[in-house]
Amino acid sequence: MHVNRTETLNRAQLQASGLHLGYNHASVVHDVSVSIAPGKVTALIGPNGSGKSTVLRSLARLHPISSGEVTISSAGSTTPAAALSVREFARTVTLLSQSRPHPSGLSVREIVAYGRHPHRRRFASLTTNDRAAIDQALELTGTDSMADRSVDQLSGGELQRVWLATCLAQETGVLLLDEPTNHLDLRYQAEILDLMRDLADDHGTAVGVVLHDLNHAAAVADDIVLLSQGRVRSAGTCEDVFTANVLTEVYGLPITTRLDEDTGMVRIEALPRRRRRTLDAAS
Repeated sequence: MHVNRTETLNRAQLQASGLHLGYNHASVVHDVSVSIAPGKVTALIGPNGSGKSTVLRSLARLHPISSGEVTISSAGSTTPAAALSVREFARTVTLLSQSRPHPSGLSVREIVAYGRHPHRRRFASLTTNDRAAIDQALELTGTDSMADRSVDQLSGGELQRVWLATCLAQETGVLLLDEPTNHLDLRYQAEILDLMRDLADDHGTAVGVVLHDLNHAAAVADDIVLLSQGRVRSAGTCEDVFTANVLTEVYGLPITTRLDEDTGMVRIEALPRRRRRTLDAAS
């Protein structure tokens, strides 16, 4: 790919203030505020049921907001997300969700081309710009070698990367990812983390990501939002949030943290029961 098209994207910030969210009249998220800023990776973490995916979906306008507000700031102006048309919003924000359709009878390139819909007139053919965006998305996700294969032939991990390519082809200033390393082997987990970092560092993309693996979050994120029982328990840098006391409290088992001298990153480890017994016996 000769042109780095994402360098030309408008930068945007997605901001949520005082979100209250629920299901069937039951409140599950309480007064959550979060900012997905240009050039940064913000990770939402927390135990199962803490509300992190629900918050992410509300940022993408896929979950109704009981109270609070989501706004988008771009080019010096701030607009309520709800005030934008579907097409306008899709040109600014895209989401790689956990639940996606399983298409059949289409090639990888045809699936990735769906990412261009917000930029195209109805029934219009692909333009040169569309094709360039699709090619770059395929290249960035390592799916260019399978572009002409049927998606019916792909593994779960390969299909995961194809859907990510579809999001990248959308060329938005804000990229939301819900557990993007699921179903991927170690190599592609590392590559997805690297890609998030590259999009933020090199192209100014605002990346918001839900992650279960705390070490993945420590490796990739500038800012961490730790949710517990639908509330923000702690927010800030990795050093601010990843403390043994806070993580032990939130996850309900002994957790240790340390600074890795070789990488300079915080490392998190949950002590297995057998190891805890050994330590208890030694003390």
